[in-house]
Amino acid sequence: MALRPLHTRPWWVATVSGMASYIDSAAITGFSTSLVIFRGELGLEEWQVGAAAAALTLSIAVGALIGGRLGDRFGRRPIFTATMVLILVAVAALILAPSFPMVLGGAVLLGFATGADLPVSLATIAEAATDDNRGRLLGFSNLLWVVGVVMNTMIASIVGDWGHLGAQVLFGHIGVVALLVLLGRLTVPESATWTLAREERRAGITTVRADRVRISDLLRPPYVVPFLALVAFYALTGLVANTTGQFGTYILVTYGGATVGQAALVSLPVIPLAVLGYLWFMKIADGPRRFLYFQVGAVLMIASKLVVVTAGLDLVTYAISAVLAAFGGAFAFEGIMKVWTQESFPTLLRSTAQGAIISIGRFSAAALAAATPLLLEAGATSFYLLLTAFNVAGLGIAWLVFRRRRGATVLDGEASPDPETAPTVPGVAA
Repeated sequence: MALRPLHTRPWWVATVSGMASYIDSAAITGFSTSLVIFRGELGLEEWQVGAAAAALTLSIAVGALIGGRLGDRFGRRPIFTATMVLILVAVAALILAPSFPMVLGGAVLLGFATGADLPVSLATIAEAATDDNRGRLLGFSNLLWVVGVVMNTMIASIVGDWGHLGAQVLFGHIGVVALLVLLGRLTVPESATWTLAREERRAGITTVRADRVRISDLLRPPYVVPFLALVAFYALTGLVANTTGQFGTYILVTYGGATVGQAALVSLPVIPLAVLGYLWFMKIADGPRRFLYFQVGAVLMIASKLVVVTAGLDLVTYAISAVLAAFGGAFAFEGIMKVWTQESFPTLLRSTAQGAIISIGRFSAAALAAATPLLLEAGATSFYLLLTAFNVAGLGIAWLVFRRRRGATVLDGEASPDPETAPTVPGVAA
């Protein structure tokens, strides 16, 4: 059975699929801003604000877990089309929401659809790419995530004082983007790799690509080691990144003696530096020096929190920490996780594995977020020491596992027979 050619427009596929990351960041930041508006306009109580915020985060985690599995079972195209439709429904509910129940329902639906879209879209990108541009295309999704933050921040700065209309504009922005992405995705055919794997499985042709479909396969050789390593790597480093993003201003103002305005000013140079880092990662993601850059990024990420541990928390140390984390994270965080994940698992397990990794990371982040204010009562230095330990553990596990797997990719050998199930032919090596 001949392999169909890869999609002839991989950058188009990467753009319309990678916009999942744009919508993810726009949904998180837009919903956060809108909750402040809803609190006054709809008379939400404190517990309702907290419940809605938690519902969005937890729904993203659940969506990633379920959506990833559905993408492997039913195909990439139907799932990433359905998720855009669900996002449009969620946005409409939030725009029209007259009270807390609809806000909560909209948050659950928006989070679930956004989370479900992420692993399927990443698998689509990986399978439309070649070995020469896969890392670059996956890295492009990280850049789109930052663009989503920037665009939403710009819109919020304009409409933030418009009351209920301001919240409607923020959600309207997400809706317009989702509609455009939906139209763009209608031009993208089903993944040729996924289609071939399904046909091989139906025809009883035994290959790694077609035979490895059970979730339990992720916990068996040869996939258990990279799977558990990626879960630990992303969850532990994600604890640090999410805490810094969600509580950075709170920590600096409460424990660093800064004002809210000063904290915002310190964060300004981080975004362009992160963009520069992501562009640089795209340049080296498919080359032989990728792991070297990962090691440099890992050192910078660990050093970013050690600065505060050794020198204390103030405006200067916080700024240095943010700069080191932004640049280091471009090479040793989510971007490289996406590349390693797509390269480590076969077609009919690829988005399942990606969804599970994202889901566990989001659940872990939500759990730490709930405990962060209490942990900070022991002091900012002690808390940053804990964050340093998370970074060392997560990055250390990734280094131990993937330094031995440099250049190895499941995609290269997916068409070969599965050594565990292929018939043995006397005199012929497996």
